[in-house]
Amino acid sequence: MERTTIDLWVGIFVALGFAALLGLAMKVGNLTTSSIGQTYLVTANFENVGGLKPRAPVKSAGVVVGRVSEITFDPKTYEAVVSLNIDTRYNFPKDTFANIYTAGLLGEQYIGLEAGGDEVNLKNGDKISQTQDAVVLEKLISQFLYSKATESDDKPGKTASASTESGVDALDASPLDKIGK
Repeated sequence: MERTTIDLWVGIFVALGFAALLGLAMKVGNLTTSSIGQTYLVTANFENVGGLKPRAPVKSAGVVVGRVSEITFDPKTYEAVVSLNIDTRYNFPKDTFANIYTAGLLGEQYIGLEAGGDEVNLKNGDKISQTQDAVVLEKLISQFLYSKATESDDKPGKTASASTESGVDALDASPLDKIGK
């Protein structure tokens, strides 16, 4: 093969590699799927949204039923207000629960909707009142460590050492002193 044809094939493979990386980045960033038609807007307040981002999926029973359109902060309630665009094909009762879940290896966060039993459905502009915040890993770890620390302090049978009970300083006392007594 000539040098120019080898260079041409290398160029084609490099271009295909860049196209594959671009496609993967688009897939990871939720920029490729847009099969949602007409939508209605509902909002939900959360104390902590974790790493939730706009364009994150809104799922119910594992099916994407909408997208997060906007996340803002309410200075009066000190909560995050999440706006959800839900496909008009899917109607949810007014007492629907909105939870923030984490999925996948990359830790993508999404809103999970769990339908309630109300006969009246959500409509454009409604607010989902029952929400559950994102689980923050650092908070879970600190709660676990704190509970383990208090557990070890509260164990029955744990007594002070003999030197602290008698009021004798450990530096002043020697184990040999007890032999003569």
